Amino acid sequence: MKNQINNSTVTSSDVLRPTNVEVNLDSLKDNFAAIKKFVGVTKVMPILKANAYGHGLVEISKFFEKHNAEYIGVAFLEEAILLRHEGIKTPILVLGGIFGNQIPHFLKYDLTITASSIDKLIQINEAAEKLNTIAKVHLKIDTGLERIGVHYYNAHKFLEVAIKYKNIFIEGIYSHFANSDSGNLTYSKLQLERFYDVLYFFEKHSLPNPVRHISNSGAILQIPEANMDMVRPGILLFGVYPSAKIVKSVTVKPALTWKSRVVYFKVIKPGHPVGYGSTWETDHNIRAVTVPVGYGDGYFRSMSGKANVIIREKKYPVIGTISMDQIVVNIDNDSAYNDDEVILVGGNDKNNLTCEELASWAGTIPYEILTNINTRVPRVYYES
Repeated sequence: MKNQINNSTVTSSDVLRPTNVEVNLDSLKDNFAAIKKFVGVTKVMPILKANAYGHGLVEISKFFEKHNAEYIGVAFLEEAILLRHEGIKTPILVLGGIFGNQIPHFLKYDLTITASSIDKLIQINEAAEKLNTIAKVHLKIDTGLERIGVHYYNAHKFLEVAIKYKNIFIEGIYSHFANSDSGNLTYSKLQLERFYDVLYFFEKHSLPNPVRHISNSGAILQIPEANMDMVRPGILLFGVYPSAKIVKSVTVKPALTWKSRVVYFKVIKPGHPVGYGSTWETDHNIRAVTVPVGYGDGYFRSMSGKANVIIREKKYPVIGTISMDQIVVNIDNDSAYNDDEVILVGGNDKNNLTCEELASWAGTIPYEILTNINTRVPRVYYES
């Protein structure tokens, strides 16, 4: 078994901070293979924005490059530039909106640009012309999400302009579903129909189709007719389903375990409230342990009074208000010792805590649990 942290091979005992995230690369490999098998000949673009959904952008990108991902998707230019600096050569699509002064950087680092308006096309072509190069773009069509992209009902003019520019290569065209993880897919089917209507432009003008893509994790699972030329799995790659209502047509398993360790043990008596705001108090003597993790690490304060952790394969409640750097756990009459492992997310077949459970306690979604694990929490990678 190999363990890695911050790009250097180390053993787990070398991790100075007791709170860390372990990423099982074998699970990630299996998830990637399961998705690829499910979509057949369709290309798969891992979406690795927001620090690869909390799993670590650089190491996870290197993993997918090693396993022959055709493309990588990120949200922002700075994420893509970091990957180039780290030696990643896989094509990278930046999904977010752009500013004109960013375009030369896209060209310098051979990054694929999302072109989301005629004005952006003009800026991209001018910048590429000045540098005597060809800009690689994916055209963004808004079929009903109302973020960035040309509205589907204005797309014809957009495409007519796009194909005229000599310093732009239209490699791809894409859209994004608003609620493909829903139990009701009516709106998603409407979005798909709108996208197909836009794509007819290429057939009508006897032009080859660019790479067409619209499917995110939810659509991969529920709308196979939307797979087209490429799909964009995000959270599904990491073994988490995008919603509780989703059809689980691909079997995946979580790649992430979040752990800490007991740093202090004490007995708390009645009349001695716990934590900021004195929100919790016992009516009998209890044993309690302190764990060095808190909302400064992404362990949400809103989980106060709801969260559980696992110590010695048993679940125990977090008591009092979750602090920035510490939580207190009620083990009642049981025993625990300094340096005992504390599982925050993960576990085994006997006892397990999912990021879906944490999301329920925090009143949010699993995406936010994963992407809010702070970068001060070390990531440790292992595989067999």
